Amino acid sequence: MQQTQQDAQIDRAFVRIAEGQVHYRTAQPVAPAKPAALPLWMIHASPASSTTLIGLVGQLGLTRHVIAPDTLGNGDSAPPAETAPQMPYYAAAALRTMDALGVGAIDLYGSHTGAHIAVEIAIAAPHRVRRMILDGIGMFSPEDTEELLANYAPAIEPDFFGSQFNWAWHFVRDQAWFFPWFKRDRAHLRGLDAPSAEVLHMITVDVLKAIRTYHLGYRAAFAHDDYARLPLVRAHTLVMADESDPLKKGVEAAAGLLPSAVKRYLNFDWTAAGQAQKAALIARFLDSD
Repeated sequence: MQQTQQDAQIDRAFVRIAEGQVHYRTAQPVAPAKPAALPLWMIHASPASSTTLIGLVGQLGLTRHVIAPDTLGNGDSAPPAETAPQMPYYAAAALRTMDALGVGAIDLYGSHTGAHIAVEIAIAAPHRVRRMILDGIGMFSPEDTEELLANYAPAIEPDFFGSQFNWAWHFVRDQAWFFPWFKRDRAHLRGLDAPSAEVLHMITVDVLKAIRTYHLGYRAAFAHDDYARLPLVRAHTLVMADESDPLKKGVEAAAGLLPSAVKRYLNFDWTAAGQAQKAALIARFLDSD
């Protein structure tokens, strides 16, 4: 999740919308190709921020303008204005952020919670979205949805004992080992090694920054009616997931519901080399006829 010397330079900035300031990362080639590729708008997964996309932003920024905001209520962005925002709200906020930055037509990438936001952006503004990539999207049964809404993302408030620090660290660690994280038993092991101390720290800090609001995006994603909404997307879409992704079961269902889609299962790791391979696959999809 760190930049390498082979990456495009990533800058950080803020832009103001009605809710407050939106923080974003951006990268672009020193000498853009002519004709230039469309800007790529990238939306991160919960519960972190655009920090988790640094590797992809740096690689994809070598060939196109990339913008990766922290979604409202995550990272360094302002919280949502609504107390129980749903996916159309997050999509509308993203479109207003694009307007504030002077961004028109785009290609679109979303991972996990970001994938659900991307779907709603593509539905709300089909004239702006040329191609879309869904990198892991949850497609849950009504029973699973009910359980996830009840248990996955509890509302947390800071207290005088600092229990939020201990809770956030274990929440991030257990997500890496179990799915869902609150079922800490052999049957729900993901079979992965522990994340590095650096990754645990980085994501835990992101959760703590947004401790009062991190859960809102999760709950909107779990409540999203994917089976009804995906058929409304017009953009040609790549639906993909890493083999280690607990949401990889959603690839088949999502691709089957989209009017124009291809699907891929990936085996790239989180090293710089693995993220470069993943970025190359994304670029090939975006640049293909």
